Amino acid sequence: MTATGTPTLLGVAAEAALAVPGVVGLQPRLAHCLAAAAAPTRTDTAPHRMPPEAGIRADRVPDGSGWRIEVRCVLAEGHRTLDNAQNVHDRVRTAVTSHLAAHGVAEPVTVTVAVTRIAARPGTA
Repeated sequence: MTATGTPTLLGVAAEAALAVPGVVGLQPRLAHCLAAAAAPTRTDTAPHRMPPEAGIRADRVPDGSGWRIEVRCVLAEGHRTLDNAQNVHDRVRTAVTSHLAAHGVAEPVTVTVAVTRIAARPGTA
């Protein structure tokens, strides 16, 4: 795994997205959920936790000239969805671009944010 490879960028993007106030989690894509469900039954009783990176998708642009990052986030109730999505977009783009630049790679980064759910505050129905 290189410092500018997909697994590393997933971690950088997940960390940046989760640092945004109002983001309570990242929503795994269906493929991750199905893979976890199809995995052999675990012998321990601990619940299987999906890593935050499962809510991020990072792909190279087809011509190899940059990265496309998709963030699927869950927001806390009471936060402005559009403002939070813009904040996630900006922070993830800045974090990934900075990470690439720190490793001598200057490539464009395109970020898409999807808000998949608004989580109710604890104690409300």
